[in-house]
Amino acid sequence: MIRNFIDFLAMYGHFAGEDLSDDEDDDEEDDDDDYVALESAPLLPRERNTSDGAASPSKAVFLLLKSFVGTGVMFLPKAFYNGGMAFSSIFLVFIALISLCSFLMLVRTRTHYPFSFGDIGNALYGSWMRSAVLFSITISQIGFVCAYMIFVAENLKSVAEQVFDIRIDLYIYIMLQILIYVPLAMIRRISKLSFTALIADIFIMFGLLYLYYFDINQLVKEGVSDIAAFNPDDFALFIGTAVFTFEGIGLIIPITESMKEPEKFPKVLTGVMIFISVLFTSIGALSYATFGSNIKTVVIINLPSDDPLVQTVQLLYALAILLSIPLQLFPAIRIMEQGLFVKSGKNDLYVKWQKNIFRILTVIACALIAWGGASDLDKFVSLIGSFACVPLCFIYPPLFHYKVARTFGAKMLDIFVLTFGVFSLFYTTHVTIRKWGGE
Repeated sequence: MIRNFIDFLAMYGHFAGEDLSDDEDDDEEDDDDDYVALESAPLLPRERNTSDGAASPSKAVFLLLKSFVGTGVMFLPKAFYNGGMAFSSIFLVFIALISLCSFLMLVRTRTHYPFSFGDIGNALYGSWMRSAVLFSITISQIGFVCAYMIFVAENLKSVAEQVFDIRIDLYIYIMLQILIYVPLAMIRRISKLSFTALIADIFIMFGLLYLYYFDINQLVKEGVSDIAAFNPDDFALFIGTAVFTFEGIGLIIPITESMKEPEKFPKVLTGVMIFISVLFTSIGALSYATFGSNIKTVVIINLPSDDPLVQTVQLLYALAILLSIPLQLFPAIRIMEQGLFVKSGKNDLYVKWQKNIFRILTVIACALIAWGGASDLDKFVSLIGSFACVPLCFIYPPLFHYKVARTFGAKMLDIFVLTFGVFSLFYTTHVTIRKWGGE
């Protein structure tokens, strides 16, 4: 089990196919346990050897589930309120389907251009496209970190108030997390976080199971709460949150590379997408039906806060996400470092401390952004999904695949996904910003 988590963590060193491994780790010995995808790869396009993967389909399933299931599912019940029960249920399945198409477009494009996500863009459209892809990856990962910091703060605040009768401002809980993330941001060999990733997943699984139990139990006892089939005022917020929840394209390339038989990946990915579609739709629908218009942005805050078991669930889920945040931040930090620092700090203490200060400032910046978005978390999550995640999922992959598509039907599908992506980017971003500003 630990080995699987080490392999998963290695994916973040090869996020979106980029070589984000850091040569400044204190341990300069070769680590044979590191994942094969971490092998040196230049920023200039070079064909990758995908035949060295050893992962079975079942292991690929594990890696995919680990990459998709996290905090986003906890935002879905409020998203269902924003969209309405019928609209949200149908549209979430549509988002899953179009996301699957987009992921497979990237995989198929990569059979012609076996490079990283950014280098595929460079090969097909030039260096500006590579920069655009890396910018979107960086913004989306920072957005995830900020949203997760708010999530952790809200849960810790709820537990502190009920268990210890400590009542302090939410923003203090956000800023206190800096003390935890700064030391973790200094870790340069990501496999050292394997134990924290294992603990995080156990806590997440426990939280989801309890939420299922509570929702079903309440629906049996109390019946369905006040719900609407469609919410014409806020449905655009649902779209952004749904995209946020399904965003996992950064790990598609490294997981494909990990497989011994990569030709089986499309079938594996399809099965996983079906499963998580059922999981996400059921969590969103059941919790919205349970709490109705009283639903909170983070659904586990709706659970009875005076129940010791609920307090345990809130604390464990908050700890799970707290332990996951360094993984989300790692790709963004490494991409920015590669763009800002030409020299390595391995043998230059001055450069290494420049990078350390940059990492500290990045963590502080994330906390300040989280501070700004804390009062409207549902809108903040929707904005991240609309502005940062939509290009990665629904704009770049069809743009790339269109260049290699050979049939009329494939090109039409590319155009459809691209059109949806461009519309979603501008419309949902505009609506979210307008609503955040109070219209």
